[in-house]
Parts: sequence; C-alpha cells; structure tokens
Amino acid sequence: MAEIVHPLLPAVFRGLKGRCPACGEGKLFWRYLKVSDRCPKCDHDLARYPADDGPAYVTILLVGHLIIAPLLFFPIVWQAPAVYSVPILLGTLAVVTLVALSSIKGGWIGMMYALGSKDRDSRLHTADAAD
Repeated sequence: MAEIVHPLLPAVFRGLKGRCPACGEGKLFWRYLKVSDRCPKCDHDLARYPADDGPAYVTILLVGHLIIAPLLFFPIVWQAPAVYSVPILLGTLAVVTLVALSSIKGGWIGMMYALGSKDRDSRLHTADAAD
C-alpha cells in the first residue's frame, strides 16, 4: 500500500477545482486537459504526475452510472421516437462527459500528488520493467 505523503482530501479537492494540488492557488491546466509544466504560484512540478487513462475510465464509470442509468427509469426516454431522443441523449451525455473530465483529471492529479507518485514510477508497470 502506498504511503500518503500529503493530506489526501485537500489535494484531491484542489485538483477537482483545477488548482495546483500543492498550494491550491495556481492553475493546474493551461488548456482544456493540458497540465501546466509548473505551478505559476509555487513553482511545483506538475508535469511529473502521469494521469493517463485513469481519469477517462472514472469519468465513463460515473457518467454511465449516475446519468445514463437513472434516465432509463423515465418512460419518456425509451418511449419517445429515436429520432428525437437519441440526439438529445447523446448530446447531453457528451457535454456532461466533457465537463466532468477536466475536474476528474484534476482530482486524479491531486490524488497522485498526495500519494507521492511520479512520472518515473509509471515505468514500473510497463513490459520493459520485466526485462
């Protein structure tokens, strides 16, 4: 089990807000999902946290279970003509997913900061490490 280096909840909440997990002041992203190399406020190295596919998986899991599954309980969703319901549902799903993805990626980076994970730790999980 990984040892927590920094307090977990403050770091995750700072990341969810799109802020540096170390200081909570600087912006975490310089574009939509592009993580800044360094925090503009505290100069913390933000590029060292590998948030590869984890945030996308968590986003799909949450959106699928919290948005799509409850919608199926409403008869209007599955009784309406597909010409109307499918574009509306897919459009809504796309917007919710894209909005949630940046926050979840920020929270993921905050979690990695709190656990003390680094980019070089990711090589431990590749096929080359077995050689």
